[in-house]
Amino acid sequence: MIIDLIRHGAPIGGKMYRGHNIDHPLSEEGWQQMRDSVGDYDQWDQIISSPMIRCHDFAQEVSRKHNIPLQLIDDLKEVGFGAWEGKNAEEIDVKEFTAFYHDPINNRPAGSEPLEDFINRVVQSWKSLLKEHHGKHLLIVAHSGVIRAIITHILYSELMGLYKISIANGKISRIEITKHSGPVLKMINGQII
Repeated sequence: MIIDLIRHGAPIGGKMYRGHNIDHPLSEEGWQQMRDSVGDYDQWDQIISSPMIRCHDFAQEVSRKHNIPLQLIDDLKEVGFGAWEGKNAEEIDVKEFTAFYHDPINNRPAGSEPLEDFINRVVQSWKSLLKEHHGKHLLIVAHSGVIRAIITHILYSELMGLYKISIANGKISRIEITKHSGPVLKMINGQII
């Protein structure tokens, strides 16, 4: 089984914390990032996407272009960032920002989704997808947080390291699952994980 995970491209509005309460469409740069990564590849059996427009719009384009079924999964939305939604790093108190990155479990932004709840919903969706689409080649169009959650899960990593994983806009990370080795991360588009 092969699962290609692609983070949405850069949305309009520039860099900011966009959880599941703010959704901007892709910028021209964002569309280009994703189209460059995917090219004319059409070997997926199924496309899975977050319902957020920054993911869904591209997933729908690929689905229509190559006649590949598309499934939207609500639980693949980005983590909720609460009071940080719509803000960039410079607009957040330095102490609060630093505390979050040192301990993202216990120093969540006010009103944000608890990290454990987010991880649980993503991992449950991941497990369901593996059962439902066993043996298929999937494209999952999602957010950096969702991709980090999946990688953290398959590597049996601690949640404290979640934000130490860099997921670039519009880049693909591949997970291959065999019955002998289990999940193995690969490198695609020059992205090393």
